[in-house]
Amino acid sequence: MTVTTQDGTQLHVEDSGGAGRPVVLIHGWPLSGESWAAQVPALRDAGVRVITYDRRGFGRSDTPETGYDYDTLAADLHDLMEQLDLRDASLVGFSMGGGEVARYLSRYGADRVRSVVFASAVPPYLAKTEENPDGPLDEEQAQEMLTALQVDRHAFFDDFTTQFLTADGTLAVDREVQQEAFRQATESDQTAAVECMKAWATTDFRADLAAVTVPTLVIHGDADALVPFEGSGKRTHAAIEGSRLHVIAGGPHGVPISHTYEWNDAVGSFLAD
Repeated sequence: MTVTTQDGTQLHVEDSGGAGRPVVLIHGWPLSGESWAAQVPALRDAGVRVITYDRRGFGRSDTPETGYDYDTLAADLHDLMEQLDLRDASLVGFSMGGGEVARYLSRYGADRVRSVVFASAVPPYLAKTEENPDGPLDEEQAQEMLTALQVDRHAFFDDFTTQFLTADGTLAVDREVQQEAFRQATESDQTAAVECMKAWATTDFRADLAAVTVPTLVIHGDADALVPFEGSGKRTHAAIEGSRLHVIAGGPHGVPISHTYEWNDAVGSFLAD
């Protein structure tokens, strides 16, 4: 099915249906909703209605020239929530998707939201600046990634998805699993990939986190080399009063894929409350 956003962009949506509470899974960069393949059946079997969608510019969604800032991406999520009339919903944002969760709550409130999960997520603020010295991504690193993506996207995506699933120098999954992530990455639109990289690398979510008042789980791998726990998940947990924290030992960035059982168990238990 599709959801049409306020600017006419069509988002590809997968809805498991059912009478259970809705759980919206928001994928990371540069993947698509297909990256939740190990989560959808487990959550559906637990009795919830699972909804995934492809962010604009990724997977099977439209690829407009504009709209890759977090205000627009949060508006896309809002349109999905409204058009599907989702209530008492849980929002699970992985990596870049955690930014959409934070911005959605700060702009649209929690009337439709029961709980949220920040999974290996980019908040509160990745960029290392003078006034954000704990940001784990310095300007030189960010520029190197952007240049590599612009010069040879296939080589970049192959390396990035390898790092995505690597912990302490060792690939944590079979090579075939990494290649599936690579396939999803290469299906992204180049404008979307570039502009979304700029967005997640530079957007400050610290004020947005102040609007998060619903029950919250922060789940993160302690061997995440792309979005390090110390500079992201740990700070998000500290910023949201009463939030729960689950750290996956030896987990790389892509823990929903590499540590599926532990991730599904921790998130499923939280969502069941």
